[in-house]
Amino acid sequence: MKEVFRYFDCDDDGKISALELRAYFGSIGEYMSHEDAQSVINELDSDGDNMLDYQDFLKLMKVENHDDDDDDLKKAFEMFELEKGSGCITPKGLQMMLNRLGDAKSYDECVAMIQVYDIDGNGVLDFHEFHQMMA
Repeated sequence: MKEVFRYFDCDDDGKISALELRAYFGSIGEYMSHEDAQSVINELDSDGDNMLDYQDFLKLMKVENHDDDDDDLKKAFEMFELEKGSGCITPKGLQMMLNRLGDAKSYDECVAMIQVYDIDGNGVLDFHEFHQMMA
């Protein structure tokens, strides 16, 4: 979750603003109005600074994930697929998505990241391996 928080926290100040929340959703192709972003923050902001700290963010993720974790994981998995419907995350797909999220990694770094969770050793992550990584 800390890695995910880092993707949201663009300016690395330890807080997520409405602008950063909107930027994240924009990067995955989802539109979020400033008002919607601010209302999410207002609902979860525990210290009244109009931003989400890490603990507030964890509450957001629990709210977001309470419906069906597998559906959310499938959507996240699909975001990383280079060829939609291929059923696997390639190093190139991982690299492109991380770049979109503002975390530039080399191709070799992405290969190494995949190797950590690549149970069957085929060089890509299937949904089961991705699920294990996210657990």
